[in-house]
Amino acid sequence: MDLFTPIVAPEHEHPNFVTVTRTINRPSELAVVSDWADGFPDRDGKFVEEFQRTFNSSFWEVYLHGLFKSYGFDMNWSQARPDFWLKTPQGEAIVEAVTANEAAGMRPEWNRPDIFAGDLAARNFWPLNRLAIIRLSNALLSKARKYESSYRKQSHVPRKPFVIAVAPFEQPFFQHQYDRAIQALLYDHYVDETAYFKNRDRYPDGPPSVKLGTVEKDNGTEIEMGLFNDDRWREVSAVIFSCTATWGKAVAMLSGPRMGMIDSSWGVGELGAPEHRRHQVGVPSEEIADGLLVFHNHYATHPLDWATFRRKGVAQWTFGPDGARFEGRDQSLQFRISQQFEPMDNESGEQQGAAT
Repeated sequence: MDLFTPIVAPEHEHPNFVTVTRTINRPSELAVVSDWADGFPDRDGKFVEEFQRTFNSSFWEVYLHGLFKSYGFDMNWSQARPDFWLKTPQGEAIVEAVTANEAAGMRPEWNRPDIFAGDLAARNFWPLNRLAIIRLSNALLSKARKYESSYRKQSHVPRKPFVIAVAPFEQPFFQHQYDRAIQALLYDHYVDETAYFKNRDRYPDGPPSVKLGTVEKDNGTEIEMGLFNDDRWREVSAVIFSCTATWGKAVAMLSGPRMGMIDSSWGVGELGAPEHRRHQVGVPSEEIADGLLVFHNHYATHPLDWATFRRKGVAQWTFGPDGARFEGRDQSLQFRISQQFEPMDNESGEQQGAAT
């Protein structure tokens, strides 16, 4: 499946597709993503067009396909929905992919303002995390409803773990949310970095964890936190999440001479304390599963075996009546940004750069 040869009119191409194919147009990065897509069937004959028109949701599916291939899972394509029917050493599982997208009229993720101004510069992460919680809630709820209305009636779905794989593309700089929004939404466990940076002396052990209870939308509607804190979502076995499955993942995986640097944050130790690292672009610094988070539902009717996605660099969570269970936070990717530069343009004398 050729994802990158344009088949839609230029005016209908997604800005991210334009960026990766014409603005930067680095064949080695295209090759990494093409390898993820290798073997992925275009079941309705529209996938390439959707990839070029909408990009993010299709890119997430391509990434998941590459991820599952890296685990050696068999994928059964005999049914059109849900997205993935996996056969793993721990048994079969159903995975449905979804992305959290911007609300109507909101600034899309690719339209990035100056990061050195506003809340992020002041280390006030609550506005970003609040919006992420709201949009992630919408995405997960849409798939939970789809399971009830459709998926559970299909013969191959019942009696298997049902996993929702969600990626955030709901706003500029979504990569900064790490696990803050999704963990609050699923377990009502919010790591309040804003409070920490306002008064570090008060929190010598790091940012406090607080219960939000609810989060209010702009229209006054309240979203209840803790979707996995009782059995109301028992049909959802787990949520797979990553805010690092972006084009920068392909940059971090490629090899070959390149001008540029990758700055990233990695968890260190049992608690995953952040550690900054810098790598040269062109020297592989990540594997495809790095940055993957798996959130388990303690009350699931059909639990997902923790061994299914267990791998160095993959962090897993759950909260239950007996407390929290964590694994894999040591050496887990939390955040990454890459900056690349091209040689001087002969005509303009300017050095070209792009951040991903």
